[in-house]
Amino acid sequence: MGIPTLQLYWITGGFLLGMLFMYSLMPVRTHGPTRHLRSRGEKENSILKFGNPGPNVDLFERTAYTAAYNRKDRIPYWVGEHLTAQSIIKGKGVTRDKSRFKEDPDVPALFRAYTRDYTFSGYDRGHMAPAGDAGATQSGLDETFLMSNIAPQVGAGFNRQYWAYLEGFCRDLTKNYTDVFVYSGPLFLPQLKTASAADAMIEFTEDGDIKTTTTKSNEKKYQIQYNVIGDAGPNVAVPTHFFKILLVSNRENEFTLGAFVLPNQVIADTIPLSQFQVNLQAIEKASGLLFFQELDRKAFLNLCDMVSCIVK
Repeated sequence: MGIPTLQLYWITGGFLLGMLFMYSLMPVRTHGPTRHLRSRGEKENSILKFGNPGPNVDLFERTAYTAAYNRKDRIPYWVGEHLTAQSIIKGKGVTRDKSRFKEDPDVPALFRAYTRDYTFSGYDRGHMAPAGDAGATQSGLDETFLMSNIAPQVGAGFNRQYWAYLEGFCRDLTKNYTDVFVYSGPLFLPQLKTASAADAMIEFTEDGDIKTTTTKSNEKKYQIQYNVIGDAGPNVAVPTHFFKILLVSNRENEFTLGAFVLPNQVIADTIPLSQFQVNLQAIEKASGLLFFQELDRKAFLNLCDMVSCIVK
């Protein structure tokens, strides 16, 4: 699916710049086979006889979502949901007033994120699978408050406004589509060392690559900067950006896709969601994740051609 070329200045924090230069997270799913290359004729591997150091990914299948947890950064790699008009109906007596943020006991204690890690940090506890999607049962709602579903987000102007509006946009899609699949997660993207609106303009290719026009003094000088928070020490990484991928369908084997990357900062309500649309491959290159390998992605329709990509 071709994505129209976007021209976006650094006023949005350079959120799209540098995906081509991004390191890969390379998660390994512990519940499935690991890609294992062995030299021909090699005998017992003496390195692995003491155990495989990892990396390990905890995969949690909850009532309303599935999450892959990043032990190093103490945030999810990704969280996926399947929304329908029926699944988002609020159950009788279900209320978030009964829910509390809490550490996930299924995460090994050494790698857990705690609610106190966010206290006085200046960041909100940002849901990847929102509470508003899981109101069918109290237990399902409560699970969205587990810290394995949470990442640090700027509060006013992002988590409490634009990101929340985007969550509502996803739920509203169930009015027009029978199945809405939502994948959310963090990104850590580089930008020019002295990035400003005059330093670079951004263009996307249809393959998800980024072409940059830079001054000679700044050419290929990129850096990744992000904060780390924590109560007993800096443990929880603060993403520079977040992605949300929407795959919707009304009939079997016919899918419509929208992939978006938003900077973790204040975003004006007047900016259309379409301005943050990217090619799916751009997110994959930046995160090391692969989506929808079992589907014919070339047949996907463009979500923003089908619906108005405006949040409010």
